[in-house]
Amino acid sequence: MGNIIIVLVVAAALVFAVRGMIRRGKNGCCGGSVPKVPEKKLEGPKIGEKIVTIEGMHCENCKNSVERQINRIDGAAAKVNLKKNQAVVSMSRQVSDEELIQAVERADFKVVSITAG
Repeated sequence: MGNIIIVLVVAAALVFAVRGMIRRGKNGCCGGSVPKVPEKKLEGPKIGEKIVTIEGMHCENCKNSVERQINRIDGAAAKVNLKKNQAVVSMSRQVSDEELIQAVERADFKVVSITAG
């Protein structure tokens, strides 16, 4: 009887562990090491700033993925604050909210809001 209880507890723990791994895998989170993103310098003068609040980031890999995707936008340079779940985007040209949303979604995260910085 004691062995059955132990087996059930171990099986339940295994189920929860696998579910957590699958959930993190869908967000591209916590898997492998992602190299640090080099700081992007704007080519022209800074004309504005936007603050993008992002849902779903959990670790440095998440932060790096978001920074990398936003930095792919011409005229945008991002610094992500993981604790605040925000990206501060400096711009040397007008960057639409839609461009920022698409970049964050490419990294498999969700934009909650975008405000002027």
